[in-house]
Amino acid sequence: MVDYLKHFFTTQSIPSTLLYLCFAAFTGSMLGKIKFKGIGLGVAGVLFTGILVTHFGAPVDSHTLLFIRDFGLILFVYSIGLSMGPRFFSSFRKDGLLLNLFAVAIVTGGFGIALLICRFTDMSPSAVAGLLSGAVTNTPSLGAAQEVLAEQGAGAAVIAETGMAYAITYPFGILGVIISMIFIRLLFKINTRSEEEDYTKSLGSSEKTLQNVQIHVINLDLIGKNIAYIKKMLDNELTISCINRNGEHIAAEDEEIIREGDIICGVSAQDKIENLEFKAGRVTLANIIEDIPGPLGMINILMTNHKIAGKTIEQIGIYRRYPANVTRIYRSGMKILPTLQTTLELGDTLRIVGKKEILNKVKDELGDSINELVKPNIISIFLGIFTGIILGSIPIFIPGLPAPARLGLAGGPLLIAIILGYKGRIGKLSFYMTPGASLIMREMGIILFLSSVGLLSGGKFLETIQHGGWQWMLYGIAITLIPIMVMGIIARLMKVNYLKICGMLAGSMTDPPALEFANGIAPVQAQASAYGIVYPLTMFLRVLLAQVFILMTL
Repeated sequence: MVDYLKHFFTTQSIPSTLLYLCFAAFTGSMLGKIKFKGIGLGVAGVLFTGILVTHFGAPVDSHTLLFIRDFGLILFVYSIGLSMGPRFFSSFRKDGLLLNLFAVAIVTGGFGIALLICRFTDMSPSAVAGLLSGAVTNTPSLGAAQEVLAEQGAGAAVIAETGMAYAITYPFGILGVIISMIFIRLLFKINTRSEEEDYTKSLGSSEKTLQNVQIHVINLDLIGKNIAYIKKMLDNELTISCINRNGEHIAAEDEEIIREGDIICGVSAQDKIENLEFKAGRVTLANIIEDIPGPLGMINILMTNHKIAGKTIEQIGIYRRYPANVTRIYRSGMKILPTLQTTLELGDTLRIVGKKEILNKVKDELGDSINELVKPNIISIFLGIFTGIILGSIPIFIPGLPAPARLGLAGGPLLIAIILGYKGRIGKLSFYMTPGASLIMREMGIILFLSSVGLLSGGKFLETIQHGGWQWMLYGIAITLIPIMVMGIIARLMKVNYLKICGMLAGSMTDPPALEFANGIAPVQAQASAYGIVYPLTMFLRVLLAQVFILMTL
């Protein structure tokens, strides 16, 4: 028995490789939970435990690890793409365009510094590509670079060198963003409380937030008309919830006739109020009433009925069969103003206002069963990944490059997932994924990827550091600090809110630990919002430029 176990642990095989992979995964996950002053390695802990496992001589099968690495990468980027798809195109509106320009400058700045390092030092292109990925804590770009190296005929040692460079520069990639946030705050003597107040004040004027409104009808053309007519007339500006008549709230049923003195209660978007006043009458803002007095009630319902998913509010016709109206839709962290043509999707949370005695019937019709969403849509997941792999294999001919670039296993599934996440469905096929399923898929993918990279890179890790690897750290610091310092300072000189700058810096480096630090600066959504705005484009660019870098420098 002892001889068998000794043979099992010291012989290269698929079972022993999987064993060491799992060991690196669970020990690395525990390591990542250790924090010092709120800062920890997070999921990157598995990268370092993987390095240690093979440094101490664990025999691993490289072919098995290469497959697991690529498959983990696909799962990771696909789940990310689905989750950020709904916000991808809207992120370029308003100050999102400016923040994305800063983020693009940070990405291209790091790319330019990496080219200079490759040109004026004796570092190999594969090692510099690892620096470029690790210094900005971007795992998919590492996968993309290693994939291109393999396509160009690079050996296992060269590909492993990329992983080692990534691991060497990764820790400061996390710390560098945090240091930059602190430096900018000290340099400009920023009062974070003041920045928080400025951001809060700006919400009312610069963001298209939803507002509860009351319309005092003064347009004589509306008096004597029914609610069905007014709904169609104001469909893009207003969602009607109820009518206040002589101080009593009554249901806004389609047949109800508007009388002189009525107040129409509903929801509108901040940027549509002016147009709403022109069409209907004097508009005043109102607070959300959690408990509507009288016979009306309000309820939030989770949309889980597969039979009506993908249909519009007009097609479903809840408001025609019940004295109730959909007043808000919450989807993937966004608030949507419902119109008759708004499509309902699985996982939407609908706010319904109507007569109390029928709200449970509406709930039963819409589903409101979390169990219906627990089972992931396996067909759509694999169809999306299948399409993404095909897209990633299509050559992209860029002038000046010796070989065509490809989106690859990182970029192809990522782009397809963004599109599918934005669309939500194609025909009857929904691409909705529950937050829990998405998180499991994302965490599993990144752990498999980083564990494999660590196991593949650990054999010569310490030897690399001893023979010039410390210089790699310095080069990585340059890639990390210079672009974010320069852009952060320029953004502040342009009077961009400091909290938004912090979120933008964390998002441009795709750095969740840095976002956690930024969120601790002030209890508002400015940091997370800016992070989400720049993250999609940043992720896509880093994956693409990692491949371009390899093709330009080989």
